Amino acid sequence: MTESSSQNANVVAERLRAWNSKAVAEVIQFRDETTIVIPREFLRAAAERCRQDAKLQYNLLSAATCVDRFPHEPRFELNYQLVSISRREKVRLKVRVSGNDPVVDSLVPVWPGANWLEREIFDLFGIRFNGHPDLRRILLPDDWEGHPLRRDYPVEGYRDVPNTGELFRKSSTP
Repeated sequence: MTESSSQNANVVAERLRAWNSKAVAEVIQFRDETTIVIPREFLRAAAERCRQDAKLQYNLLSAATCVDRFPHEPRFELNYQLVSISRREKVRLKVRVSGNDPVVDSLVPVWPGANWLEREIFDLFGIRFNGHPDLRRILLPDDWEGHPLRRDYPVEGYRDVPNTGELFRKSSTP
């Protein structure tokens, strides 16, 4: 861990804690990367704070992804990669979400680019985003059953394989 990375973690965590003492559940430093664990109910407000605070200026959401930790609870971890272009710093916000109630606030009002990222997470993991302007499938057909990146999703899927009839039978003639 470098000194600048450690200072970055301290600045972000301190600014968020100064705003609300319950906004930071944990700060993780690993391989020169900073992860700040945010309780679900503070996600959007903490993201707004990271973007608007003059000392932070995280003006770019570069990635959003999800991890399914099934069978552990909380089952899902949402990871948001933030970048301060002017300060040349990165930080990750992590939110843990229960499998029984996989709902979080959308970050589209904070970073409009979150739109497609959240749609992808919804499509593949089934996480719902409150306040999302157009939450629908983005990769899979509308009639697809289930969410294929969930760890309990059957390898074969939920669908029957269509009958191919004679198409793939071996021909008796050369």
